[in-house]
Amino acid sequence: MGAMFRRVLPLAAACTLLASACGGGQVGSSASRLRSIAMPSPEAFTSRRPEPPAWAVIPRERYLEMWKEPGRPSPAFVFDSKLAGVGFGRMLVVGERDTNGERWLRVQLPIRPNGAAAWARLVDVRLVPRYDQLMVDLSKRTLEHYRDGELIDRFRIGIGRPEYPTARGTFYVWQKVNFGEWYGPYGIYALGLSGFSPVLLDWPGGGRMAIHGTADPSDRGREVSHGCVRVYNLGMKLLRRIPLGTPVVIRP
Repeated sequence: MGAMFRRVLPLAAACTLLASACGGGQVGSSASRLRSIAMPSPEAFTSRRPEPPAWAVIPRERYLEMWKEPGRPSPAFVFDSKLAGVGFGRMLVVGERDTNGERWLRVQLPIRPNGAAAWARLVDVRLVPRYDQLMVDLSKRTLEHYRDGELIDRFRIGIGRPEYPTARGTFYVWQKVNFGEWYGPYGIYALGLSGFSPVLLDWPGGGRMAIHGTADPSDRGREVSHGCVRVYNLGMKLLRRIPLGTPVVIRP
């Protein structure tokens, strides 16, 4: 194997990274199943009523071979998908293609730069439909939880201060951490996202963003964080069951 193939993109222990940063459905694996249920359109990630389902993938092995373009002789790198306590991470599918008779999926990676993506072979992953979606509106300071395109909950939130803005774009839930501390800096729970702060490059944990709890009800509706989205702890209790790989759209 070539030198590029041996390059592995590592992930440090996710709980440690998240704690330092920013103060289930049915599984399918066949190409026929992917074709029988159309992937959502790009508008599904920006509209007020998302189109379910979105798709996430779970690598079949810890080290997932990734290509810059499908069909090339050798992968560009190998991605380490291991997450502490939950096995392999779930990553959002953002495209698909048939090349040389083989099915390929374009997968958004939980690394810098935000939105980085690469191609994986369908045979190397398992597909998981995601019926939930979180929509963060920075101007309205709200987080909305949709399931099957229907609004389930709406929360008033705290967002990043002007000097530490909350990144905009389409992300997904990469890690879940139970802190269990009502008055801790991250509240009772946190959903670690695939994206990173646009300005905190040297922040502990790499500046990974999160949706996390807060014990201070006055955080709601204010610019108070280093880029994370703060949800009052009572609201975070309702978000505990959001599955890994759930799309999170952060809008201006």
